[in-house]
Parts: sequence; C-alpha cells; structure tokens
Amino acid sequence: MRAPILDTSRDVITPEGVALRLPAAGPMPRALAWLIDFALRLALLFAGSLPLGAIGRGGVGPYLILLFSLFWLYPIAFEVLWRGRTPGKRALGLRVISANGAPVGWMPAITRNLLRVVDMLPFGYALGLLVSFGDPWGRRIGDMVAGTLVVHDGRSLPPASTPPAEAIAAPVVLLPHEQAALVAFAERAPRLTAARQVELAELTSPWLGVRGQTAVQRLYGIANGLLGRRR
Repeated sequence: MRAPILDTSRDVITPEGVALRLPAAGPMPRALAWLIDFALRLALLFAGSLPLGAIGRGGVGPYLILLFSLFWLYPIAFEVLWRGRTPGKRALGLRVISANGAPVGWMPAITRNLLRVVDMLPFGYALGLLVSFGDPWGRRIGDMVAGTLVVHDGRSLPPASTPPAEAIAAPVVLLPHEQAALVAFAERAPRLTAARQVELAELTSPWLGVRGQTAVQRLYGIANGLLGRRR
C-alpha cells in the first residue's frame, strides 16, 4: 500500500551532487496566480483595443496579433525571461522550474503552455485540476509532459536551523538517509503548524516510543545530537 503524502516537497540531486528540496505549489495558489495574470491580460487587451478600434477594419489584424501575444506568448516569455515567474506567480511567490531544479527553458515553457488546451478540458481547467490533485507535486498534464514544476519561491525564508533542545542519542541505529531526513525535519518543523509537526514526528513512534509534542521535542534533541550541538 502506498504511504500517505505528508508534504509536497520534491527532493532532487543535481548533476553536481547538490541535494535540493523543492517545495511544490498546490492547485490553489497556482489558480490564484493564474487569475491575477488573466485579469492583467484582459486589462492590457482592453487598453490595446481602444486605439486599434479607432482604426476600423485595419485594426483587426493587429488586434488578433495582440490577442495571440497576450494569451499565448505572455506566459512563455515571462517564464523564460523572468526566471520562471509571470506577474501573477511573482505576486503569489511562485516560480516555474525544471523538475531537476534547473531554470525552465524555451521548449519546456512552450510545451507546458501549449498543453493548457488539454488541461482546460472539458471546461474551466477541470482535467488539469483533477490531475494535479492526484499528483504528489501538484503537476498538471502540461507540467508532466514538459518536465516542469511550480514551486514556492523560498528565497525570503530565514536560514534553516534546528530549535534549541538538549542533545540526545537516538534509541536505535539510524542509517545515513534516516539521519538526513531527521535533521531536515528538525530544520523545517518550526515553520509548520503544531499539528503538522506532531503528524510527522509520530511516524517515528514505533522506534521512538513516544507520541505528541514529546516526540517532536525528542526528535529535536536527536537532531542536535547528530549535528554535534549541545543545545
């Protein structure tokens, strides 16, 4: 049976051997970012249609070019030239990247945006929404085909550190990847809700032997012990 999904972070290793944790964005912030971009495009289209409408029939061609540019070239150009961010994504603190953590390129940006016509089926992005709810990292079909991921831009987060707790030894021998996961939990947990901290900490209950906030504090202490910190 597949383990339940407890968070939406994607861990990748770059070709240089650097471990990255990518906080994938869910459907709600992505939808809000899209609405902001949609409203902006409508405003630009309205502003551009006023002088073109004054031209008469001669403005039909330029109007169609403007329409195409705003609804198809707009997201592609912004995602490639503005480091994966459209104005809407920037307002919501989101960014499009390649699934391996690299900046998104022209071909992936074109692919993911052209496939919006599939994600929109049968109406209102219904298919894309269903697919994103079923994907561990909230990807729609365009992201899956293009190999891209929409993530929260974490540049504003403070440097990660483990909370103060008395360093203790683990009651069992932990493998290297288990030690890394425990330290990562201790560094990220203060940014989570108390309920979420307990939910994650209780995954260790079979070998830790405690539950609730006691388990959270015990894991903090073990993490500090692994890092050689006294408190």
